[in-house]
Amino acid sequence: MATETANTPTGEGAARYVDLDNLPSMEDLLGESEAPTFAEGTVVQGRIVEKRESGVLVDIGYKAEGFVPRDEFSNWDDLAAGQTIDVYLELIEDDDHMPLISARRAELQKAWDHLVSNYQEGSTIKGVPKRRVKGGLIVDVGVDAFLPGSQVDIGPVRNLEEYLGVETEFKIVKINAARRNIVVSRRELLEEQRALQRRKLLEELKPGELRRGVVKNITDFGAFVDLTGMDGLLHITDMSWGRISHPSEVVKVGEEIEVMVLDVDRERERISLGLKQKQGDPWTTVDVKYPIGSRISGRVVNVLPYGAFVELEEGVEGLVHVSEMSWTKRVNKASEVLRVGDEVEAVVLDIQKEARKISLGLRQTMENPWETLAEKFPKGSKIKGKVRNMTSYGAFVQIQDDLDGMIHVSDMSWTRKINHPSEVLQKGQEVEAVILDIDPEQQRISLGLKQLEEDPWSNIEKYYRVGSMVEGRVSKIASFGAFVELEHGIDGLIHISQLSAERVEKVRDVLNVGDVVKARVIKISPEERRIGLSLTASEEEIGGGEPGPAPSAAGVLAPGADMVDVGDIFDSALAQATPAAEADGDAAPGPAAAEKEDSDGAPAQETAVIDDDGRSETAGPPESAPAEEKPNAEVTAASDDTGNEAPEEAEPDAKTATAEENEAPSPSPGETAESEPEDAGDVEKPASPAE
Repeated sequence: MATETANTPTGEGAARYVDLDNLPSMEDLLGESEAPTFAEGTVVQGRIVEKRESGVLVDIGYKAEGFVPRDEFSNWDDLAAGQTIDVYLELIEDDDHMPLISARRAELQKAWDHLVSNYQEGSTIKGVPKRRVKGGLIVDVGVDAFLPGSQVDIGPVRNLEEYLGVETEFKIVKINAARRNIVVSRRELLEEQRALQRRKLLEELKPGELRRGVVKNITDFGAFVDLTGMDGLLHITDMSWGRISHPSEVVKVGEEIEVMVLDVDRERERISLGLKQKQGDPWTTVDVKYPIGSRISGRVVNVLPYGAFVELEEGVEGLVHVSEMSWTKRVNKASEVLRVGDEVEAVVLDIQKEARKISLGLRQTMENPWETLAEKFPKGSKIKGKVRNMTSYGAFVQIQDDLDGMIHVSDMSWTRKINHPSEVLQKGQEVEAVILDIDPEQQRISLGLKQLEEDPWSNIEKYYRVGSMVEGRVSKIASFGAFVELEHGIDGLIHISQLSAERVEKVRDVLNVGDVVKARVIKISPEERRIGLSLTASEEEIGGGEPGPAPSAAGVLAPGADMVDVGDIFDSALAQATPAAEADGDAAPGPAAAEKEDSDGAPAQETAVIDDDGRSETAGPPESAPAEEKPNAEVTAASDDTGNEAPEEAEPDAKTATAEENEAPSPSPGETAESEPEDAGDVEKPASPAE
């Protein structure tokens, strides 16, 4: 024991010796020096051992230090040796037997862990778009998140570069933890905000109030205005009281304007806006500014085939119809007279405030030639002009410039029936005529050609008398007789019963067109413009041929009978059957009508006459007619020179019948154009007093 004490070093020397008896075992030594466990893909703490120019050496407690590049630190200047930092262990050992660590990935992992633990899908987070990629933007929200281009704004975005570097709030749409992917949206946040603003705006808006907004979009039919929370439609018709072709003429995209709320549809969430309503409606005082008859000045703003629109002021336009552009010229299209942009003067003709229509007249600013013509050429005055055009009912004669007058076919001859003006006139021929009437309102001038001469029928007694012999040429053949042209252009009619004492089947058996005949005048009617002729009557039979007014011809015509009727036929037959009675001068009373018994046995009188158009008129129903047939049946009986019947052409205006029509005597009873009997031989003769 003493030996041990003597041999044990003491004092300072004892520190230089190892206590062999108390040495730790190898197991103890190995246990204390065992390295901590490391897992790849985790964040560990490390101590900066050395700071170099290119980076730092970090001791994470492993047998070797790891190296972190300088560019992974945003605070490089603040780093120093001995400082503790977090790094991300990517590999425990790389090819150089050193741990592969990253300070940047450590920050990302911590940020990701923080984001996952504090946010979820639908949450709002702030971020900064930092670069543009295909299809959208990369946003830094602590980690990189993807912002699709369609989710940047509510409307289409043309330039994504405008959003880079601007801190904005985003809504997390999707989180994929496995792929460490986050999708965010700015549009959804904006839509939610606008929905709140829309509801608030719809509650506040009232029709008639003014609001400021920004023109968001322009279409052909109007413009959409952002009212901060909701878009309203400003229709093109509500932009201006005047005429505009496109909304871009009034507003521009991005322009801030003040509009009036016209209507609010809360159910459909629609707002109608107006710009022109901020000003007064010019149509409220249009009748005061532009009274009827006043002369105005304006600019032609639109030309259509039927007229031209003239702008009187902004929002007020009037129509000049083509019929109000010229007094004399026929304007087919307004473009023949006016063009867009022309400055014109016009007269207000009519105003319809409720319909917003104003009728204007262009020709009213000029002198009316129809009124001056009526003053210059009164009725009865003579004019000269050229035939410009002809129709079936008349000829148009140029009086002056573009003023034409019309000569109706009935005013071309006193005695002849003119079927077409070409029978008398030719196109381009210069003629003289008499003005019969001028109607400035209807713009019509009536002219007469026959009025240049005296009407021969007014003094017919000077030229012809009953019983006198006349000579003429056969001008027309009809089934009931022949027309003979006499002097002064007057036609007389020889009835078929007056052609011969014998029965005549056809007129052509006795006369033909062009034959010159001598006949005796048996009837003159100036009122009806008729002359009856006979080839068989003697001077004694008709009253001795004394000059003077036409007698009643009692020996040939019954009192009250027409020129040639049934009585004429019967009287002629009786005159041949009873010569003794005729010699005594007692003419048999010619009945005015032949009595026939109808189905009931009652006598019915029947009289056949020729009217002004050469048609057969029957006063009583013919024997062969059905009971329901009307008493008066008109049938055309005029014929041409060949003897064939030709129906007369209807004229547009009722005019005085010509002499040729009026001279036609009455055909025998029952004669019509269809049956064409040429005499009355089949008619039963009534018993004469002598019999």
